[in-house]
Amino acid sequence: MPREIVSLECGECKNRNYWTRIDTRGGGKLERSKYCRACRKHTPHKSKKK
Repeated sequence: MPREIVSLECGECKNRNYWTRIDTRGGGKLERSKYCRACRKHTPHKSKKK
């Protein structure tokens, strides 16, 4: 399975806080609720390419 490294960007402050690997065949964007240290709360994070 080919995998790609992507960063997770905060939906509010646009900081890239986390890195993860996703399957390239999936095609969809990854969205998770993660803790942002800049905002000091849990916010939705979306995947962005390097």
